[in-house]
Amino acid sequence: MFSRVDHVAILVADTDEALRFYRDTLGLPLLFSELLDEQNVRLTHLDLGALHLQLVQPLSDSHPLAAALREGGERLHHLCFQVPNIPQAIEALPEHGLTPQDLQPRRGPRGRQAAFIAPASTRGVLLELTSAAPSPGDA
Repeated sequence: MFSRVDHVAILVADTDEALRFYRDTLGLPLLFSELLDEQNVRLTHLDLGALHLQLVQPLSDSHPLAAALREGGERLHHLCFQVPNIPQAIEALPEHGLTPQDLQPRRGPRGRQAAFIAPASTRGVLLELTSAAPSPGDA
């Protein structure tokens, strides 16, 4: 069902501050940063070689992720796997004993589609599915 790990996401309060550690201290190359207005988040990708490190910053104090930051601080947020087709993957999840959290694809970074799997069906770990990267002309 999953073709490969796409990224590991870390919830951060301030992307620019987090970049001072991940980019400047650890030396991870910055690939891109993007605002997803409809989700009210900033997603920033750094290069880990075979996969990306994604920094997830909520952009308002009322965002559910802002509440999570207040309760537990910065931390690992989710693991994302690449699949060939998001709508088909969502439909197939129940066949594998998994419950979709998103019943319809959401927009991911760089025009890709994404969907989350309910943690209650994944031993408490938030998993995301994403489509393969669009061709360079599509981004």
